[in-house]
Parts: sequence; structure tokens; C-alpha cells
Amino acid sequence: MLSDVAVDHQEKAYALLKADADKILRLIKVQMDNLTMPQCPLYEEVLDTQMFGLSREIHFAVRLDLISEEEGKSILDNLEKQLNVLHEAAQNS
Repeated sequence: MLSDVAVDHQEKAYALLKADADKILRLIKVQMDNLTMPQCPLYEEVLDTQMFGLSREIHFAVRLDLISEEEGKSILDNLEKQLNVLHEAAQNS
């Protein structure tokens, strides 16, 4: 059985990772709205760097048993889906 402290740490870890994913989404949305298009190397560089950083954070949290691999995969998959929607909207406008 997990202690209340362990459960609290797990909930905080998940919330922090989800917040980081949301920050990436907002960053990319601002970049697409104001600065560059998805075909721009700068856009791709920022996105790749941010996604790599988040994946490393998730990997670290999984190794500490703060989140499950499935939860980590879900965070990344959800972010990628949202980014694809943004990308498609930018191309259709």
C-alpha cells in the first residue's frame, strides 16, 4: 500500500508533467500565431527541443515510479494530437 506522501508525490508529478505539456502547446500556438509557420526550421527546432525535454522528464518520473509508463505515454500522445490539430489549422488558414 502506498503512503499518503507517495500518492501526493505521484499526483504532483503527473500534474507538473501535464502542466509542462500544456506550456509546450501554448508556446507552439503563440509561435504559430505570431512568428513562424510549421515549415520553418525554427518552429521545428523549438518543437523538437521541447518534446525531447518533456519525454526526458516523463522518463525520469517513470523511473522514480511517480507515474506509470502508460500515463507518460498518454501525456505525450495527447500533446502530439493537440499539436497536430494546431498544425492542420495553420495549414488550412
